[in-house]
Order: sequence, then structure tokens, then C-alpha cells
Amino acid sequence: MTQTPITTAAHNKQLMQAVFTELARGNRAPMRELYADDITFTVTGTTRWSRTYRGKQAVSEELFAPLFALFADRYTASATRFIAEDDLVVVEFRGNVTTRTGKPYRNTYCTIYRLADGKIREITEYGDTALIDAVL
Repeated sequence: MTQTPITTAAHNKQLMQAVFTELARGNRAPMRELYADDITFTVTGTTRWSRTYRGKQAVSEELFAPLFALFADRYTASATRFIAEDDLVVVEFRGNVTTRTGKPYRNTYCTIYRLADGKIREITEYGDTALIDAVL
């Protein structure tokens, strides 16, 4: 039996809410576990991080490894809104961390997640690119 769009949207929203409950505690593992092997992650804008990363390995090694190497403490993300429709979940959240240079990095994001078969297939991230350039 296939899921109806409402059931799929509700299920995907619950998955992302559970992930963000853990991200608020600084636990990134549940998010990584949801990544599909062929995930695409697009960071919008014109920052040094802005581009599309293709595949779980590229997301990990080319985006998150160098990014998290800049942080002095544990990154947390607190969600304020979840909107789900069909296979998409939009999450508004605020990240919080201090860089190794002592600068606070508190960006607000609106990120679109496309899920299929319980895995995140695509991520499109919108954030304050001026803040990214200034701090990262």
C-alpha cells in the first residue's frame, strides 16, 4: 500500500522534527543518518560555501568537515517552524556556535528538505550570506 501525500508529508515532518530535537542538543548523528547516498545539498548565495554538493561523501568531506573545523564548540540548531507538503519539509531554524577565532555565529536559516523513502534526497539552504562571509 502506498502512502497518501498527507501521510507522507506528516511522516516527513515528524522525521525532521525528531532530527531538530537532537540538533538542539548538538547531536548531528540523526541528521546524517537520514542522508541518502546520492543527496544533493545546495548552499545558496555567493559565499565560499555556496554551491551544490553531490553525494553523502561530498557533503561530509567538502562542506561539513571544513566548516565544523572552524567551530570552537558544539553547533546547535533550534527550529522555530516546520511546514510540510508532499515530499517537502521546510524548516526555519537558528544555528548557534562560536568560531575558533571567538566570533559568535548565529545564523537564521530557511531550509527546504526533499525526502523520499525516509531519506533526505535534497537540501536547499537559505541563510544570511553577509553573516557567513563576515564570520566564516
